[in-house]
Amino acid sequence: MILTRKQYILLLITLFIMVCFLVLKNPSTVTAQSTTSTTQPSLAPVVITPSTPQKQYEYLEITEGCDTYAEMVCVSVHAGPGVEYEKIYELRKGMLLKIKSTEVRNGQVWYHVYFDEWLRFPGRVEGDWYIPAIAGRVITAEGAQVLTLSTPSTSKRIVIDLSDHMLYAYEGNIEFMRTKISTGVEATPTPAGTFTVYKKTPSRYMQGPLVGATEIPFDLPGVPWNLYFTQDGAVMHGAYWHDRYGTEQSSGCINLPPELSKIIYDWAPLGTTVTIQR
Repeated sequence: MILTRKQYILLLITLFIMVCFLVLKNPSTVTAQSTTSTTQPSLAPVVITPSTPQKQYEYLEITEGCDTYAEMVCVSVHAGPGVEYEKIYELRKGMLLKIKSTEVRNGQVWYHVYFDEWLRFPGRVEGDWYIPAIAGRVITAEGAQVLTLSTPSTSKRIVIDLSDHMLYAYEGNIEFMRTKISTGVEATPTPAGTFTVYKKTPSRYMQGPLVGATEIPFDLPGVPWNLYFTQDGAVMHGAYWHDRYGTEQSSGCINLPPELSKIIYDWAPLGTTVTIQR
C-alpha cells in the first residue's frame, strides 16, 4: 500500500503521541537511560572484607601474695586443684600466667596454667601448675603478635636513655610517657642503636644461664608484657623480681614496673621505633 503525503504525516504524529504516552507512564526508563548515557561506566562494587580478629586468651595476673622481695606470705602453686596437692612454686605479685582451664574443687576455683612456648630448660618445669583464684584476677589479651609486611606504619616511638636509665614514649612530637627503667649491667649491656618492635607477647618464661651473657641460673615464669626489639633477645618487659629502677639490673633487657609495662605494651603497636642512646 502506498501512503499519501497526508497519511504519512498522520502516521508520524500517531507514533509520536504513543511514545509520549509511554514515557509519561514510566518516566524512570528515560531517566535511567539518560543517566547512563552521561556518566562513566559503573565499576564493580568494592567488597571490604573485615580483618580476622586476633584470638583472645585468658591470663591470670597475680595481685595477691608475695611482694618483690617475698616479705609477705606467698600464694603457692600446687601440683593439682587443691591444697592437699604438693606446693611446687611461690607466686610474686605482677606475674602473668596463661590459663589453660578452670576447675572447681570443694567450692574453690582453681586455674590450670601452662607454658605453650619454647623453654630453654624445659626440665625445670615438672607437672601441671594449679593456682587458686584468690591469687589474682583474670584478664583477656591477644596471644603473640609478629610484625609482617602488611603491618600499618606508626608515628609512635620509644627513646631509651642509658645514661640516666629513662624511657620516653612519643607519638609524633607529643610525649606520652616518661619513667625510670633498669637496663643491662656492664657484662651484658643493653644494645645501643635504632630498632623496631617486631614481636609482642603478654607472657614469657625467662630462663638462664644464657650462653655468652651470664652463667647464673635463673627461672622467671610469667614475665609480663614483652616488646621484642632485637633478634638477639633484648626485650622491654615488666619486672616483678626487683624494684631498682634507675640502675643497671638486667642481662640486656629493659625492665619496667609491671603496671607501667602494661601501659606501654598496649600503647606501642608492632613497628614502633625504639632508639637506645647515651
